Amino acid sequence: MPSSCSIRALWILNNQDTVVFSRRFSVVERRWSVACKKANEKSTDNQDSSVLFSSLPTDLELAAAFADRKKREGSAHGYGIRVKQSIQGSDSWVDDPIMRHIVSLHVKKEEDGEDHTFWPFVLHTKGQYYILVLPFVEPVHFKAYSIICRRPDCGNAVGVDGSLSSLLLQLPCITGLIFLYRAFMVAHVLGDIITSDIPEPEVVVSAAPSVGGLLDSLTGSIGISARPKPVAAPVAASTNSSTVAGSSGSLDSPKIGPRNPEKDALRSFISTAMPFGTPLDISYSNISAIRTSGFSSADVPPVDSKQPAWKPYLFKGKQRLLFTIHEIVNATMYDRDEIPDSLSISGQVNCRAELDGLPDVLFPLKGLNSKQVEILSFHPCAQVPEQQGGDKQSVMFSPPLGNFVLLRYQAYCSLGIPIKGFYQLSMVSENEGAFLFKLSLMEGYKSPLTMEFCTVTMPFPRRKVLAFEGTPSIGTVSHTDHSVEWKIITSGRGVGAKSIEATFPGTVKFAPWKTQRPATSGSLQGIIAEEDSDTEMESANNMVNVEEYLMEKMNKDLPAVDLEEPFCWQAYNYAKVSFKMGGTSLSGMTIDSKSVNIFPSAKVPVEFSTQVHSGDYILWNTLGKVPVAATPKN
Repeated sequence: MPSSCSIRALWILNNQDTVVFSRRFSVVERRWSVACKKANEKSTDNQDSSVLFSSLPTDLELAAAFADRKKREGSAHGYGIRVKQSIQGSDSWVDDPIMRHIVSLHVKKEEDGEDHTFWPFVLHTKGQYYILVLPFVEPVHFKAYSIICRRPDCGNAVGVDGSLSSLLLQLPCITGLIFLYRAFMVAHVLGDIITSDIPEPEVVVSAAPSVGGLLDSLTGSIGISARPKPVAAPVAASTNSSTVAGSSGSLDSPKIGPRNPEKDALRSFISTAMPFGTPLDISYSNISAIRTSGFSSADVPPVDSKQPAWKPYLFKGKQRLLFTIHEIVNATMYDRDEIPDSLSISGQVNCRAELDGLPDVLFPLKGLNSKQVEILSFHPCAQVPEQQGGDKQSVMFSPPLGNFVLLRYQAYCSLGIPIKGFYQLSMVSENEGAFLFKLSLMEGYKSPLTMEFCTVTMPFPRRKVLAFEGTPSIGTVSHTDHSVEWKIITSGRGVGAKSIEATFPGTVKFAPWKTQRPATSGSLQGIIAEEDSDTEMESANNMVNVEEYLMEKMNKDLPAVDLEEPFCWQAYNYAKVSFKMGGTSLSGMTIDSKSVNIFPSAKVPVEFSTQVHSGDYILWNTLGKVPVAATPKN
């Protein structure tokens, strides 16, 4: 039995259910063929032996099977639980929510005209693409699944013999969960590559000339995340997947999907990160750096040091150590006595350690007051003693290469609400509304805090804005077809930590409202019945995933519920605040750059910075309806 995850094949489909990229691993497929042959020879049941099928589907066969599954399950993922429309042998028949992500496909093979089941496909959705990864499992596990998906009983209790949970725990590696985690990680990385969304934590440094070094080719001289385009190895001309089922070449036709650079990046990543179908290092940054810079005799670590997995090669160049505290502020402002305002901070400490060799870094982390910080998690490279209480804690870590997140935390604001006030909007006629803002910025804040910009936006997604009237006490105002934007502090004209009072009364005029059939907010079925044709309703009844159907309907240009809520369908009106601050963190989290120690001892410049951005910072209309969750009483 293999001790690690191996991939038989992978496919990437677009939202038109067309395969735009595929890769088969012949080494793993030979193992599957041999395992199937042995299992069939041992089997005494002809029906049992016919379950196993050694040939992979072609791209066209897989695309057809995937489209058929979407129709059968109601959506790409489906619900994974048994419903009225479920049929025996389908994923929803298994009656386990995990079948939304570990799916099976029933493929009709051209060579024999029969339906064959392939399982387990790991399904991941990224943007407009679906990524399907088929890992290697032993035939005995596949046969067990074929029994589970056809059993008549409903339910899937954990630990019960013959349950899906028990089967997954029997898969290779330490447990089946770790085995499937590797396959999921492969799917996630492939999704990031094809959408050019390779996340890398932002590290801000002072303006300076390029420091050179090995990582400049990856993330730029200032350390801000950038996506390299590695040079792809020459690829042989692709062959039709129906001719050689176990072919290891990349199949790129039809040409609808990722741009050629993304396909080159996919080929480059797959050939290096998972040669012969076994994932080794699936860190895109590591793989790209290795392909770009390679190895040399100088990369051999000291004899007395163990090289960690997160640092596959050593840094060479001018040394420096960079820390950035990045915080996102989420808030909801109601301006109502019966509903309290809420504010929370999601923060992380990003780091970039350009250090020679395999050093350890020790520094004191301040601001860990238990009344402020709720959740704290560290990177695997960090060694943190159990917190004894207090406001400070020592952290030691062996830094990996490039930008990485050293720790994440959830906290309350220790300095008070950065922007507070209220927003009021009422309709004076069918096509005109009167509004009023009264805001207070940075009340009680002190230096070195600064606000780099602050903007308030009033969105009207279902009404076209013709004009507005009103003059704010500070800043400028502009409008688009569906929003009014108030720039209180413009970018490039940041202000220091001083209290700012801002008011903005005015009116907004909309294009005439089109004649609608009356509908009320409480009659969802009436809205659907009036707006949908018989064909659409029949389609809705046949769909298993009603939630996705409703989301699809809400994204269409549906009429407003009534005159009191004319801006969104089944939603409320609000204003959104966007801002950026610097100087210090709002949670109180900080790092003293003068107290950072490096072992072995080295003189390395240490830079520290903070950034505070707004997340979902919402001012709900005081005069309108607002969503709120009831909090339990102590």
